[in-house]
Amino acid sequence: MGQKVNPIKFRTGIFRGWKSRWYAEKGDYKKFLFDDIKLREALENKFKLAGVHSIEIERLPRAITIRIMVSRPGIVIGRGGSGIEETKNFVLKTLGINPKVSQVPRVDVVVEEVKNPELSARLVLGRVVSELERRMPHRRVVTRTMERVMASGAKGIRVSLAGRIEGAEIARKEKYKMGSVPTQSLRANIDYADAHALLKRGYVGVKVWIYVPAERSN
Repeated sequence: MGQKVNPIKFRTGIFRGWKSRWYAEKGDYKKFLFDDIKLREALENKFKLAGVHSIEIERLPRAITIRIMVSRPGIVIGRGGSGIEETKNFVLKTLGINPKVSQVPRVDVVVEEVKNPELSARLVLGRVVSELERRMPHRRVVTRTMERVMASGAKGIRVSLAGRIEGAEIARKEKYKMGSVPTQSLRANIDYADAHALLKRGYVGVKVWIYVPAERSN
């Protein structure tokens, strides 16, 4: 079962909380849900260079709190904190809230630095995808990445590539692993992320699992 289910969903409520926290009446639930999806995508694109680990959204009746965990917080905060105000206005614009014609909820933006970027599956995945798209040899990319992650204190890492790897005529899947990655154990804090790399001959799917020690969790 643990091999098939998304490890993040499987462990929500055990090692990590919900990424969205709010209550909505039946008529507002769908709107809030799609607003959260749209807002996350917009913030991830805006702060792509900051290395986004996670974005949490909490709604109260008259307030919205956005908690952004990044590896380079200075990019989000800006000089003298100017980036925070800019982000607040960006959130209102993305949600379609016009201060001139509607009641504006209070927007709080909290920026936190990721303690150890090498133990964030999402940040590690982003680097792997970036290097593959720069046409670096995939085995070298994966091996070097796994060595860095293990050196940072991880108990294990697994990487999966699927597609026309390095332009092969026939699509295939390759799996790489260092250490232990017990996906079936709920006692194991497994961080997970997936994405695709756009290469010359087509897309290659990339998945990353990292077994993070509890005391080193981001």
